[in-house]
Amino acid sequence: MNIKIKLAALLVAMTFVVSCSDDDDNDAANSGNFILTVTPFAATGVADYLLTASSLDTGKITTEGNGIEQDGTYRYYVTHNNKFFSMLYGQGNPGAVTAYNILDGKLNKLTNFQTETVQAFAPVNDDLLLIKISRNLTAPSSLWYKVNTESLTITSEGTINTLEMTGLEELAHFTWVKQVGNKVFAPYQTIKDRNFNTDYPDQAWIAVFNYADMKLEKVIEDDRTSFIGSYFKDGLNVAENGDVYAYSPSAATTNGELSSTKKSAITRIKAGTTEFDDYYFDVEAASGGMNITSWLYVGNNNYIVHSQTESERTAYPAGLHVGVVNVVDKTYKPVTGLPEVADIVGLTTNNYTPKDGRTGYLGVTLKTGVSYVYKIDVTTQTATRGLEVEGGGITAIQHLD
Repeated sequence: MNIKIKLAALLVAMTFVVSCSDDDDNDAANSGNFILTVTPFAATGVADYLLTASSLDTGKITTEGNGIEQDGTYRYYVTHNNKFFSMLYGQGNPGAVTAYNILDGKLNKLTNFQTETVQAFAPVNDDLLLIKISRNLTAPSSLWYKVNTESLTITSEGTINTLEMTGLEELAHFTWVKQVGNKVFAPYQTIKDRNFNTDYPDQAWIAVFNYADMKLEKVIEDDRTSFIGSYFKDGLNVAENGDVYAYSPSAATTNGELSSTKKSAITRIKAGTTEFDDYYFDVEAASGGMNITSWLYVGNNNYIVHSQTESERTAYPAGLHVGVVNVVDKTYKPVTGLPEVADIVGLTTNNYTPKDGRTGYLGVTLKTGVSYVYKIDVTTQTATRGLEVEGGGITAIQHLD
């Protein structure tokens, strides 16, 4: 959520002029099976627009007279079972979930319903698993919901006591959830207040749930890194062979200050096991001091990663440097061809890849008030500018068949 706030704040003074064009031309240009979510440039909180495009490599699309405006300022997105889900972050109030498919290159609304505002969600089997996470030590029950993506209904729900889970007098706050086989892995940080402070900054945990009844089976621990992922950032990935890789940005805070002594690094849980093995990739050593703040798995052990230098690090990490990581070779290589970091407002962290082992796409919003999709080739570590988006900052890139 902090990226969108930053985007709005940095673009307060901008005036963006969108040229007019024929409505038929606009309709043709803004049709296709790629979905881009765009926050209009404005001085106050505004809702995202959902746009469609036929290609990410070329062309131009615009919010002017196009797209579907979302209700509510903060939205988060996930694609599953060939449906696109838009979820409202209700700031403590209930949040709407809207589902779409694509017909003839245009988004088609299938349903709209309400749940509690959730802070972690992911596809599991034919469901979306949603979790509303407590930050209150005196009310430590976190709520989970299963939304079936065929019937588009909530099929079951329950609670998790996230204070009992830790045994540390701090709450477990899940950074994300991930299906691993028939289980759900939920990495978490421990927090003692609503500002995410902890007295345990040098530890990583993953809660393992049996998905059938969401019963906690065990907690996996590791003291080689700080917590995995970060708020609204998925720090786990399952490779083709079933191995699970986890990154830590080294972003824990105590009393409002960064406090972890551990490096930003990648660890591993071998396929079919529920323990960390001895694999350890010191990302900072390989990158000359960079961490990882988010990643996109493109296949064949390759990841497109966002990073910060040591001096740029924050408690809510959102790196503007882009690199390519190979977890088998234990390499970090910077990507060339992107705009200078000083010219960038934000990069999308919800991105698209065809999982071909080579290619990923990310959105780049510039301080000049222009947004582009860039194609990243991980084999050459190069970025090529593609689709231009007029009228706003790109916040997500997805695809439906």
